[in-house]
Amino acid sequence: MAEMTQQNAPVTEAPAPAAPPARPSGTSNQKKKQRKKVRNTIIALVVLAVLAVGGFFLYRFLTAKEAVNSQIQTQPAQISSIQSMVQGSGNAKAKDTAAITLTQGGTVQEVFVTAGDTVTEGQPLYTIRSQAAEDEVTAAQEKVSNLQKDMADLHKALNNLTVRAPFAGKLIEVSEFETGSTVSSGASVATLVNDKKLKLSLYFSYAYENDIYVGQSVSVSIPAVMDSFTGSVEQVNKVHYITPEGADHFEVVVAFDNPGTLTEGMTASAALTAANGTPIYPYENGTTKYYETRKIVTEAGGPLLSANLLCYSNVSAGQTLLSMGSDTIDSDIRAKQKEIDDAMEKLTEAQKALNNFNAVAPIDGTVTTCTLAEGAEVKSGDTVIIISNTTTMLVNITVDDRNISFVKPGMTVDLTDWNGNVFTGTVSSINTGSAEAGQGMTSFPVTLTVDNYDGSLLEGVWLDYSFVASQSDDCIVVPMQSVKYVSDENGETASVVFIKVDSKPENTVAIDIPPTEPGATPLYPSESEGFYPVPVTTGLSDNYNVEIKEGLTGDEEVFVNYYVEQAWG
Repeated sequence: MAEMTQQNAPVTEAPAPAAPPARPSGTSNQKKKQRKKVRNTIIALVVLAVLAVGGFFLYRFLTAKEAVNSQIQTQPAQISSIQSMVQGSGNAKAKDTAAITLTQGGTVQEVFVTAGDTVTEGQPLYTIRSQAAEDEVTAAQEKVSNLQKDMADLHKALNNLTVRAPFAGKLIEVSEFETGSTVSSGASVATLVNDKKLKLSLYFSYAYENDIYVGQSVSVSIPAVMDSFTGSVEQVNKVHYITPEGADHFEVVVAFDNPGTLTEGMTASAALTAANGTPIYPYENGTTKYYETRKIVTEAGGPLLSANLLCYSNVSAGQTLLSMGSDTIDSDIRAKQKEIDDAMEKLTEAQKALNNFNAVAPIDGTVTTCTLAEGAEVKSGDTVIIISNTTTMLVNITVDDRNISFVKPGMTVDLTDWNGNVFTGTVSSINTGSAEAGQGMTSFPVTLTVDNYDGSLLEGVWLDYSFVASQSDDCIVVPMQSVKYVSDENGETASVVFIKVDSKPENTVAIDIPPTEPGATPLYPSESEGFYPVPVTTGLSDNYNVEIKEGLTGDEEVFVNYYVEQAWG
């Protein structure tokens, strides 16, 4: 059989079409823009993806809840001791300090001390000449003197409103007054006579000048009563009474007692006896007179309050005869006394100011400041000397109202300065009247006295102080955080401690424990955790613990606080 061979005839390709004519150059730029657009789109997509992821994580962060792992902290109630300590700092100052400040200017003449000198009370310090200070004292003294004279006049006027008998005697020639009427000054009230004695004026010849003397016995004869009375010479007046006969005579005044039947105006004579026994007679008879006569007149005026005036009545010395009132005299006296008090105060100040120019040490102590130099001019207001007695120092501290009841006078307090030097202070005063309230408590000023006989404690040094205000021994103490203050079922605040026990105690306080928010720390432990609140009475406390006086026995496990571990999820 003959093989058949297939032979493929060659295919003739059609001629390629003619190339199109070349495009303009703008087609190339368009391609570049398309590529740039694609690239920008890709970048935008990447940014959006990043933002989406970041937003997701931000959302997770902001909305994530704090995962809280709270663990209860407890501690057993302990039998121990507790102290209430008071601590703080105070400034030391001298117990006695005196400063001398000038009130006038002047020139320093002498200075007897310098800063650092020890002086005793009354020791001279300096001398300053101040004319102004001297003039101030003189003017103040004159004003006081004048005001005192005015006051004396007012008291005299007040006294004159009451008319009194100047001596014992009998009233004659009495004036009449009506109660309520106005009595003028100088009005005649009455005539007061002393008729207990009478006197007789006689004249004797100078021939008897040496035979008559004061105190000599005299026999007085009164013809009207045909009786004689014994008297004595009271006065010898060497006058010259010339009689019609030309004889020179002197006066002799004789006084004698009145038996009550004699009066003024009675004719009387007298006889004396010379040393040689010769009788001596007067030139002529005389007339009896009252021993003393006084016309009483008012020395002030005013409305009549009362009168005690009867003619021929006997009165005693000082007896009130007339009383008058005044609408202004009392107020005038009070006003004048006020003026005197003010003037005396100014005089005292002026004298003190003058003394400051010739000063002496007012206290024992050390001169801490002296600004004077001889010859220097000083002016008003200058404090020239300061003296401090540093043998005893004072330290002022404050104690709050929780501990002030435990502070007593005489109590000792430890004091320490910045260098570690230790001093002992003694409570000398507690000023409860100057208490200051603030920050939920009241602070009371307490003054400590510190003996500084060796001068080691300097004025102005700050001292730290501490002392045990109170102490309890063998008492139940728990951490301060264990005591919670809650509202009971009656709405009253109660102090409680949460104790961990197997069964609910009988004295458990019913309190409303708010629910705990998710992720929050509980305020109090719950019964499901084995804790129950029991009421307690607290006592002393320090910075860490508090005394439980009632409510615990000392063997309980008490809730302290929550220990919190935090984690974010």
